Amino acid sequence: MEFPAPHIHRAQTFHTHTIILLHGRGSNGLEFAEELFSSTTSKGKNLASCLPTYRWVFPTSRDRWSTTFQEDMCSWFDAYSLNDIQKRQELQKDGLRESILYILDILEDEARLLDGQLGHIYLGGISQGMATAVWAFFAGIGTGQVQGPLGGLLGFCGWLPFAQQLEGLLDQSTLNGPRIHQAQRLVSTFFFDEIAGREMPQANQPVDSSVLSTPVFLSHGADDEWVSVELGRQASRIIRTIMVRVEWHEFTGAEGEGHWIKEPEGFDQILQFLQT
Repeated sequence: MEFPAPHIHRAQTFHTHTIILLHGRGSNGLEFAEELFSSTTSKGKNLASCLPTYRWVFPTSRDRWSTTFQEDMCSWFDAYSLNDIQKRQELQKDGLRESILYILDILEDEARLLDGQLGHIYLGGISQGMATAVWAFFAGIGTGQVQGPLGGLLGFCGWLPFAQQLEGLLDQSTLNGPRIHQAQRLVSTFFFDEIAGREMPQANQPVDSSVLSTPVFLSHGADDEWVSVELGRQASRIIRTIMVRVEWHEFTGAEGEGHWIKEPEGFDQILQFLQT
């Protein structure tokens, strides 16, 4: 089954940058875009108005069966439980693999529009969209589809599937040489052993270490009632082991029972990250 067409918010003037943002479970690209652009910075402007040369791409997942809810839902993969993300983790693999392939195709398409300027492309998402975007980035390093640093990686109110296994690998291994390079290789090995399958061959050439300098922005509500902030903190710890520059922001009082970006402070922080 094919994915629906992404929702595109075109640059208001000439196109200099692209941001690819993934929605959460049960949402879609258009809905996420409308929610994001209805929120404003402290100057009363939304992110698109603040960044008129940016093209915004909001992919939509296809519907897939939810084992928990016993119905088809628009979701990037089948997440059985967010109270205990260890439960039924095998259910995540097929959807993650399929969604990662799709997102990496979009990333390559957007890179072509910008004449290969990966540093002008940002990738991210909220909730399950963050989970998928982070793994897509790690996968792209391993497959060779991401051969240089992106403009940035962003995640809001999310988590990292298979986090406990990754923490165990990173904690138990003796990382010799540059630590982040060794950590990246461990994560890539885990991805190809556990998630990728035959559809995603590992790159033959060595990884360009500059890709690990991609800036990372993570934020999470300490009072998030849908995805515990502890899961976000865990994801941040793992990503810090692999990446050079990681920002972590916590807040309280956001809409959606804490499962959203705090307005306006959170949007000020995102804007500053995108403009740095």
